[in-house]
Amino acid sequence: MAFWSPTSFFTSKVPRKILFMFTLSLTVTYLFYCLMSCYNTLQFPFQESYVYQTGQVTEETTFITLREKLYSTTSQGYFAEDPVQKTVTDPAAGDDKVSTVNHAVNMEIGERTTEWDSSQAVPTKTAAGGQGAASEPEHQESSTTDDDLSRRVNCTSDYGQKKLPQAIIIGVKKGGTRALLEALRVHPDVRAVGNEPHFFDRNYEKGLDWYRDLMPSTLEGQITMEKTPSYFVTNNAPKRIHTMARDIKLIIVVRNPVTRAISDYTQTLSKKPEIPNFEVLAFKNRTLGLIDASWSALRIGIYALHLESWLQYFPLSQMHFVSGEQLIVDPAGEMAKVQDFLGLKRIVTDKHFYFNKTKGFPCLKKPEDSSTPRCLGKSKGRTHPKIDPDVIRRLHKFYKPYNMMFYQMTGQNFQWEQVETQ
Repeated sequence: MAFWSPTSFFTSKVPRKILFMFTLSLTVTYLFYCLMSCYNTLQFPFQESYVYQTGQVTEETTFITLREKLYSTTSQGYFAEDPVQKTVTDPAAGDDKVSTVNHAVNMEIGERTTEWDSSQAVPTKTAAGGQGAASEPEHQESSTTDDDLSRRVNCTSDYGQKKLPQAIIIGVKKGGTRALLEALRVHPDVRAVGNEPHFFDRNYEKGLDWYRDLMPSTLEGQITMEKTPSYFVTNNAPKRIHTMARDIKLIIVVRNPVTRAISDYTQTLSKKPEIPNFEVLAFKNRTLGLIDASWSALRIGIYALHLESWLQYFPLSQMHFVSGEQLIVDPAGEMAKVQDFLGLKRIVTDKHFYFNKTKGFPCLKKPEDSSTPRCLGKSKGRTHPKIDPDVIRRLHKFYKPYNMMFYQMTGQNFQWEQVETQ
């Protein structure tokens, strides 16, 4: 009588076929799962052209006068009272209407001798100059949603390729750049680094290979992006970016310069409570009303001055200006314009946002595969200190001629003067 043994079972042809079919089915199932998990990143954008139309600057001599005032020595200041009349074309009123704007051209006699004691770790105020506006150290921001996004697009990092950016959010600080970046990262065809690289202002000597290695991997049809707000006020940044890619797209988020300055000060105050109050820093001489335009918190808001440097290397058709106020009031509307500018299909819409009453600004709805809310961190939405209304009024007068020039240069009226009259 023959005895059956386990060895004969494993050496027989029938079980080996069954084992082969079982292994094959597991392999096919695994491959199918991988393809489904990568589905979102395999979509390609619908390309459409979007060119910003803009008017030409008609008061060139006026702008040169304003610019020369700002490039004066640090002993000079700007009076917000007893102004001299200057005429600047108002783009909102049409070509035939001219509005009169007040700008102070008187200078303080002598220099302010009071300096901060550097031994007390109080930041020194920067000297006048484009580079000085960016020299004050900034908080290194990081994305609040890196973990959520990595779970959704892991397959891109495995199969994609690192590329230099095709678009950069270049400014401005405290304008809403982080909110814009996080909203853009929801789009499946946008891949952006979370931290600010600061390549074109602080790390340029490390080379393009170092810069490229910081970028996330992308598939064909996806856009690589980064954001560093200090680029907008860095003298060398326009030329350096143009050398890397002359056809790159640039996004600038702007905000009422007075509100932006207060927000900037609030951020610094949260880290260094010992700094002087806002009124002290904003004026060279409060009694005379002499505004200190060399303080970086105020200088960044002179957008027309900084934009002039970028227009030497890039046409306006490669720039898109986002209203920081509208990004709060109508985030979906601003995102639609940005997606058009980048040649992307309008995927990020109003269904992706909800208004957070505690923070006072819109937040992204959490993705289906994440339990973490998609709202900006504690560093966003800080309560501003109470500022003397007279100081705010004087700052509005100081910024008005520069705002008018900025409207003409961009072809957009951001209506910041309405805030002053309210």
